[in-house]
Amino acid sequence: MLSSSMMTLQQQLQILFTNAIAELHPEAKVIAEVTQATNPKFGHYQCNSAMRLGKNPRAIAEELTSHIKSDIIEKLEVAGPGFINIHLKPNFLAAQVDEQLRDERLGAPKPAKKQRIIIDFSSPNVAKELHVGHLRSTIIGESLARLFETLGHDVLRLNHVGDWGTQFGMLIAYLKHHEPLVFSGEVIAELPDLMSWYRAAKQIFDQDPAFKKQAQDEVVHLQGGDTDSLKAWNIICDISRRAFQEIYDLLDVSIEERGESFYNKMLPDVIEEFDKKGLITVDDGAKCVFMDQFKVPFIIQKSNGGYNYATTDLATIRHRIRDERGDRLIYVIDLGQKLHLQQLFAAAEKVGYLDPAKTTVEHVGFGVVLGPDGKKFKTRSGETERLIDLLERAVSKACEMLQERLPDTPQEEVKELGKVLGINAVKYSDLSCHRQKDYVFSYDRMLRFEGNTAAFLLYSYVRIQSIKRKVNIDLEQVLPTTKICLSHPSELALALHLRQFPEALHQMDLELLPNRLTDYLYKLAETFNAFFRDCRVADTPEQNSRLLLIELASRIMARGFHILSLKPMDRM
Repeated sequence: MLSSSMMTLQQQLQILFTNAIAELHPEAKVIAEVTQATNPKFGHYQCNSAMRLGKNPRAIAEELTSHIKSDIIEKLEVAGPGFINIHLKPNFLAAQVDEQLRDERLGAPKPAKKQRIIIDFSSPNVAKELHVGHLRSTIIGESLARLFETLGHDVLRLNHVGDWGTQFGMLIAYLKHHEPLVFSGEVIAELPDLMSWYRAAKQIFDQDPAFKKQAQDEVVHLQGGDTDSLKAWNIICDISRRAFQEIYDLLDVSIEERGESFYNKMLPDVIEEFDKKGLITVDDGAKCVFMDQFKVPFIIQKSNGGYNYATTDLATIRHRIRDERGDRLIYVIDLGQKLHLQQLFAAAEKVGYLDPAKTTVEHVGFGVVLGPDGKKFKTRSGETERLIDLLERAVSKACEMLQERLPDTPQEEVKELGKVLGINAVKYSDLSCHRQKDYVFSYDRMLRFEGNTAAFLLYSYVRIQSIKRKVNIDLEQVLPTTKICLSHPSELALALHLRQFPEALHQMDLELLPNRLTDYLYKLAETFNAFFRDCRVADTPEQNSRLLLIELASRIMARGFHILSLKPMDRM
């Protein structure tokens, strides 16, 4: 039962069939393959292991079904060449979901070992705006962080911002000499100001040798810790930080900034460690690490002695393993960086920073956001879409739609609901796509109340709350005296899917694909709506049992929304 093992249904059945195979075919040493049934007419689960146990899999399947005796299985059927369809007993399923409701984890097993998981996501550049290209990394990373926290791991969310490098010399020189009031603190600038300074500084840098020399000197001063240069650098970083935080607040994202500057003092040690181990080859003045599995070298120091992304990333992975004691390092970075990260991980292993037996490193790559024309999402003028504009437009469209649906609702309430729905719609539209694929961004599609959308899921959740209000019974009075009972097929279908919630979380954890959870929630909404159609709750003999069943559905939806960083709504 759930209370003694906290195992998923899939795990319980896998153990049952694995033991049966071991008893009948000890020489096989096979772990049973048990999967969710793809069609209700095939039962609840399916075991296909007989296909691997001999030349007559159907006979082996029939042997297994005759051998297995269990009080959780109603019947076993052999289908096709040797598939076993598994039907669970309704009373067993009822007891499972009843206990799941009373479990604060909603049936999710605790991890065998609590891990220190470090997630690198979002990672914008200082002095530049967050644009649509940052959307995927930010919301995928936030969702994965929430999943691991829900499962019980120790999670560190890191924002590896680009806040160091030669371009800051230009900005610091410009700030000191052309914006004295900002430098003195008398005027507070915003990100658009900073971006205009950068354009102006670049123009002067290209035309004025004296300014160019000042900018180059500022880089040296900054690296040397000069007080005024650091003051200017901090002003620049603070301007960007405020702009980033506005969007993170809108997206409900929590992340700790730890930019490139944090690792700057570590870079000489990285080069020295590679040098001492004889891993550096000087090629045309640059220090390179050659690895057999790659055709191109991994350049860790430029020919002029400067450091690059590779140097910083090596210092970063070293710090995350040695100092942060990370067990699992996850990089939520676009697929265009695949080769760089493969080389980074290989170089880190070669120098001894990374031991794959102790630390797991994973690249969570993702595709790009496309416009209606199938090309990278841009504004009409051809520029990259600002993320804040995209989000505000989604909120505006959501408000328009809700105003039509709720004409008697006060304007301020519509604005609040529209903000929640608009942001939810953008997030869900992204997360519901397989992250490794590109997807076409469409406001109209993401705000529909039909299909696999945030609006459809949220409306199903609102419908559950409406039923609970109509019944108008204190749940705390019902829980001690009522157990869930299942008789109607739609009750059974809903209960089965609710009990499979931990399996969806496990799959998302295993594959790092948020769409595994969105697919689960979409099917949950569909299954609940079938229940709503077929099974009345209020004023029926089954009222209290069904109230508990939909309460579990409500809690699982809410937990799923939380992991996906979606906010529930009370009305739509």
